[in-house]
Amino acid sequence: MHQFKYKGAQELGLELGRSMGRSIQESNRFSNISGLIPLPLHPSRERKRGYNQARVLCEGLSEETGIPVFNNLIIRNTATITQTHKSRVERWQNMVGKFSIPNPRLLQNKDWLLVDDVITTGATLEACAAGILQVPGARLGIASLAYTNK
Repeated sequence: MHQFKYKGAQELGLELGRSMGRSIQESNRFSNISGLIPLPLHPSRERKRGYNQARVLCEGLSEETGIPVFNNLIIRNTATITQTHKSRVERWQNMVGKFSIPNPRLLQNKDWLLVDDVITTGATLEACAAGILQVPGARLGIASLAYTNK
């Protein structure tokens, strides 16, 4: 995970995404997904890291399932400092209002799968999902490669 998230091992991330795709295909829980939405990074963080790890997972997942990836349906408005040492409440407070949806009509009346690499407290996913679920008729599932017990 560390190699993929911080050391640029994107091919590993693609393979992990393909593995997620195989698991999703074996499950009937995600049979009506219209598209994959990678949890967005702020552009400054993505430039620094060189890629969005959730997007890489989505690309591998899409290769395996044929479900298209939608990269710009959700925008991260504000860069946040790393949340690795914050409590759940601090993370949640730090994420309020950080995402926007430029064209909500594109999300209406469809099923989406929001993808992240690691869930720690779920605050970032929760903030992003809250915006999506405000769109009329939008339905949402969440997929993550890993989670921590922090």
